[in-house]
Amino acid sequence: MRMASNDSKVRTVKQHTVIDSPYGPLTLVADDGVLCGLYMVGQRHRPPEETFGERDDTPFGEVTDQLKAYFEGELKEFTLELRMSGTPFQRSVWEQLCRIPYGETRSYGELADALGNAGASRAVGLANGKNPIGIIVPCHRVVGANGSLTGYGGGLDRKQRLLDFESGTALF
Repeated sequence: MRMASNDSKVRTVKQHTVIDSPYGPLTLVADDGVLCGLYMVGQRHRPPEETFGERDDTPFGEVTDQLKAYFEGELKEFTLELRMSGTPFQRSVWEQLCRIPYGETRSYGELADALGNAGASRAVGLANGKNPIGIIVPCHRVVGANGSLTGYGGGLDRKQRLLDFESGTALF
């Protein structure tokens, strides 16, 4: 995946669509045609609907194709351009999330170590929770130091289902 920068103050055009998934409806948001959000119903840190722009399915063909292949068990790594707005630290955490292989997990401490800041596990957890592109940027693959499920913006049930699916212990 390639993360495009969105740090400029230039006005952009946002569009959104809603697709079905094994988790219920997913809202996809694009900024000038580049995916910048994937939100579940009831998700913590979900922006207000009015910030998603007009409904338009046009920019989401490749995203929906890749999500469908993922949910069918045919795709293990997304190859999409993403536009993720956040602080430099948040963006570095989100880049680390994209390096966690399908079917594997990492702890917050392991991510902090990978960033070169072993004491930053709480900050990693906060950045992880603000991930605007769930599933594709796999924040569900982050667990507690003892392997326990910890917070997930989409709910712990969804997190467990995603982990079970990726480990091959459950199918949708």
